[in-house]
Amino acid sequence: MKKLVFTFAFVCVSTFGFSQDAAKPAIDENFKKECLAVIEASGSGNMLNNYKDQLLTQVPDDKKAAFTVEFDGLMSKINEKTAEVYMQVYTKEDVKGMMAFYNSPVGKKMKEKAGELNQKSQESMMEIQADLQALMMKYMQ
Repeated sequence: MKKLVFTFAFVCVSTFGFSQDAAKPAIDENFKKECLAVIEASGSGNMLNNYKDQLLTQVPDDKKAAFTVEFDGLMSKINEKTAEVYMQVYTKEDVKGMMAFYNSPVGKKMKEKAGELNQKSQESMMEIQADLQALMMKYMQ
């Protein structure tokens, strides 16, 4: 469970870290909305909601509602920051193309399966993590 919490924290920090910029230009709100729509359509929110479900098992029943409200607020911030990164990296035409893909049958299937894919990827990476730790120990001595 510690690995799950660490992974979630890493995703949050990475997302915020990539979006920091010394001089922030004016934000095109329509473009930002399009980026947010792509983020939603991609299913990336599903992956983090799976984390929420797993984390909720650790929260006492009487605090789950408050945790959910705060977690959802954090998710909103993460999506906002991610949209700002999209705006820096992609053009409006790119985002329109992504949206067209995510509205296609294959794109919809990707969204539907994103959580399952993430879970299975995590499980398979746990097996490799022990090998990576052994490798690091070998070369750190």
